[in-house]
Amino acid sequence: MIVSNRPNSGPVITEQGAAAAAATDIVLADGAEWAVPEEVPVAFVYNRRNHAVMLATPDNLADFAIGFSLAEEIIRHPGEIEAIEIVHREVGIDLHISLNADRLERFDLIQRRRTLPGRAGCGLCGLDNTESLTRPLPPIADQAVELSPEALAVAMAALPDWQPLNARTRSVHAAAWANSKGEVLAAREDVGRHNALDKLVGALVRDGRDTADGFVVMSSRCSYELVEKAARAGLPAIATLSAPTAFAIRKAREARIALYARSGGHFVRVP
Repeated sequence: MIVSNRPNSGPVITEQGAAAAAATDIVLADGAEWAVPEEVPVAFVYNRRNHAVMLATPDNLADFAIGFSLAEEIIRHPGEIEAIEIVHREVGIDLHISLNADRLERFDLIQRRRTLPGRAGCGLCGLDNTESLTRPLPPIADQAVELSPEALAVAMAALPDWQPLNARTRSVHAAAWANSKGEVLAAREDVGRHNALDKLVGALVRDGRDTADGFVVMSSRCSYELVEKAARAGLPAIATLSAPTAFAIRKAREARIALYARSGGHFVRVP
């Protein structure tokens, strides 16, 4: 399982410049007041090597750096990152991530590179080929877990309380981690659903949480990249408000990740 249980094994984190707000207040022509989420380019730079630019909500950036690095298989655990420097610029944010020597050598051999800007709602931008799509996901367990209807209901009912940004804007996604009883223990928000999951994974790693007993709760539909990220982080189950795609179902079967979605006011297992 990728998620570390060593909360003090993470990188040194520093920050430069003035942080951007996660949302901006605007006034409409009719005088109504809105709050809209920010969406800024976030550049991932590993040991001065440009890797990807993702559009994301500018908060929980250290979590984003760690979760994204795990999802991209750039690192296997947070101990392979020596430092994260968050640089706030006039336009956008640079995440300067320093890998240790062994992992840097592996990074230079990675064939899957995001050399194009990544949109907030897309997990494919910048891939050189379709290898990552056709490569089977290794199973994370002997069989998929079973979640109780009560735990699913508890987690989904609690999710809005963990979405302060969405309470302001009504337009961002959330990814939360709940234990087997459905008690939400951590959550992250972003304009992109896969960014939110990256941030959540990074938060779980930094907190040293054991993710063997619990599940992910998402405010969105379940797409293939969410399953892929969950598999790489060893997360055994995903519950979403909307139905998964067919591709997501096939990938979940490969990884033996349990999928649940809301149907008729309650949550059902997706076969």
